[in-house]
Order: sequence, then C-alpha cells, then structure tokens
Amino acid sequence: MNSNLIHFKIMMILGVFGLSQALGFFVTFLERKQSALMQDRIGANRAGIPIPFISKKLSCWGIFYNGKFVLWGIMNNLADGLKMLLKERFTPHATDILVYQLAPYFAIIPVVVAFSVIPFGGIFIPEQFYYRWCPWLKDIMVSLFGAGTSYPIQIAHLDVGILFIFAGAGLAIYATIFGGWASNNKFSLIGAMRGCAQMISYEVFMGLSILGLLFIYGTTDLVSLVNKQNNELLFGFLPQWGIVVQPFAFILFYIAQMAENKRVPFDLPEAESEIILGYHTEYNAMKAGLFIFGEFMESVLISTVVVVLFFGGYHIPWLYPQGFEFPWGTTMELSHPTVVILWLMSFIIKIMCVLWFQYLIRWSLPRFRYDQVMDLGWKGLLPLSLINLFVTMIFVTIGE
Repeated sequence: MNSNLIHFKIMMILGVFGLSQALGFFVTFLERKQSALMQDRIGANRAGIPIPFISKKLSCWGIFYNGKFVLWGIMNNLADGLKMLLKERFTPHATDILVYQLAPYFAIIPVVVAFSVIPFGGIFIPEQFYYRWCPWLKDIMVSLFGAGTSYPIQIAHLDVGILFIFAGAGLAIYATIFGGWASNNKFSLIGAMRGCAQMISYEVFMGLSILGLLFIYGTTDLVSLVNKQNNELLFGFLPQWGIVVQPFAFILFYIAQMAENKRVPFDLPEAESEIILGYHTEYNAMKAGLFIFGEFMESVLISTVVVVLFFGGYHIPWLYPQGFEFPWGTTMELSHPTVVILWLMSFIIKIMCVLWFQYLIRWSLPRFRYDQVMDLGWKGLLPLSLINLFVTMIFVTIGE
C-alpha cells in the first residue's frame, strides 16, 4: 500500500468516524426537540453557559435563555455527556466482571465498524479538486493523494458489503445477552431474553425483505447497488431507486429495522414501566452511556442502510460525475469539487430525513405488548416477506 493511499484511507477513517459521531449526537438532540415540538413543549433548554454582565431576562431565538447560551438545547446534550464521563463508576456485587465489562463495547464497536463499507460518494480525483478562486487547493490534494490517482469515497470496498453490515449489526445481540446475564439481576435477564428473541427474529425479516431488491439489482456490492439505482432510468426519466421498484419491501424493511433497533414502539427489552431499564439496568456512568449512544448510532447506521438500499445512496437524480443531464436534454456542467460536495450533502440530508421519519413514528405510537411484537414478526412480516420475494422473482424472470 503506497503512502498516497494510506493518506486517503486515514482521511476517510477520520472523516467517517467524525461524521458518524456527529450524526449520533444529532440524533440525541433530535429525539428531545422533535418530541417537544410534537407535544407542544419547548424541550430541553435549561442547561447553558452563563454570559457575564448579561441580564438573566435575555432570551433570543432559542440561542439565549435566561442570560445563558443554550443554543436550542444543544448545551443540554453536552451537559449529559459530561455528566456520564464524570459520574462515579461502580460495579455491582455478584457480577461476572469480564463479561460485564465487555458488554458495552459490543454495543458500540460493531456499529461503528459497519460504517467502513458504506459508499459516501462516487470517485474522488485529487487533480480535479480545485476552484478558480483557490488554485492552491489542487497542489495540496496532489501532494497528499498523488497525481493521476482516483479513489472511491469509501473506506473498504467489499463485494458482500450488505452482508458485512448485517453481520456486524448482528453482534449487537451479544451486548444485550452479555449485559443482562452478567448483571445477575432478574430484570436485566428478562430484558436480555426479550431483546435476543426480538433481535434474532427481526433479523430474519430484515434479510428476507431485501432479497427481492438484491435479486433485481443482482449484486450485494453496495457501490454497484447504488450506481444501478441512478444509472438506469425507468420510463426514461425516473431513477430506479429501491423504493420505486420495491415499495412494499421498503415498508417491511423499515418496520423490521425499528424492531431490530429496539426503539419505540418495539422497546420491550427496555420497558421502563415493566423491567426498569432491562438489560442495562445495572450499568452506570459511561458504560450506560455506551449502551445508550450505541442505540443512537445503530439508528444512524440503519437509516444509512435504508438510504443506500432504497433512496439511491449519495446520488441526486440526473446528477453524474460531469454534472446534470436532465431527461429532456438539458445539461449543466459542474466542477468535480462541486459534484463531490453535492454527493456528500445529498447523502447526509437523506439520512437526516429518514431519522426524522423514524422519530416521528417513535413519538406517535404506543409500545406493543411482547406477544404482539412476536406475532407481528412471525405471523405478519414473515409471510409478507416471502410473498414479496416470490412475486418479485416471477416478474424478474418474466422480464428476462
């Protein structure tokens, strides 16, 4: 591996890690503020940085409140993170120490690693990365990444990328069972048993729901899958996004991923009114923070997978590496940096929209009973997924 490629991989790792963490932080803020708006509340906005010599009556556009810099409640999230870092850490008696300590890391590390196969953009060409008003940018890019080179905006390119994501996300089951069993707490154990049964069941339906999509595109490579959604147009103008060719599969996958993420209305492993906090009841300080943030990160990962499979990934309709080519014949040439920035912005905005819709459902529906969750999966999603797969195979076979 040459030095230029190493530089690019390091940049991608730092960029993807930073972006995933930023989106995870955004989700914690979104959950509070979106629920407040839906319930006609202001939301968390009390924690803030006092401003010297400013009246406590100062309140302005959510940025200032009672003379403090609150920034729409973002300071509350920072305060919560700081609290978890500084809280006293203790381990309950009669626990399996090794397994108890390992469980939180199984909740966060596999999720972060799964981002490595996500394509965040098309091809990055260092020599073409410059603007008229900053020609020196090209020299920096060439010195870092080399001349005559091009790189996919992706950390690791695997032919079985979607399988790698499912395999990594499946390791989160170990966090649930390890945390519940090692805590030596009956409520934690009940939550772990619920969580494992629910996650294993809905993984089956997640896989079955996208088999028809993979059968249509004929690949498990995420880069090829994303490109086929944009390069092939239906009726000469409509991008062949997954939600267009498999709308029913999208509904099934979206329900299954919410259950897999253990979010309301599928939060039976953490039902506060029944089993306290379920499998992580006995965790405190930053260990509890890893479990909680791991769920938020999993929400981001699953929303990213939804965008890649059903919404064309980073693509914008009719945007190609050279610029826009509209179906009615009009073209608009764009510089390479502009196209790359549009790709990244499109991908992030799509992820945020999917997250917003997920939390819209989260704050609209009550929690299911556990038997209802299992019935919905095995008696509802399973036969519907098989029917969708069977019908898709018939139409694809006829089309050939």
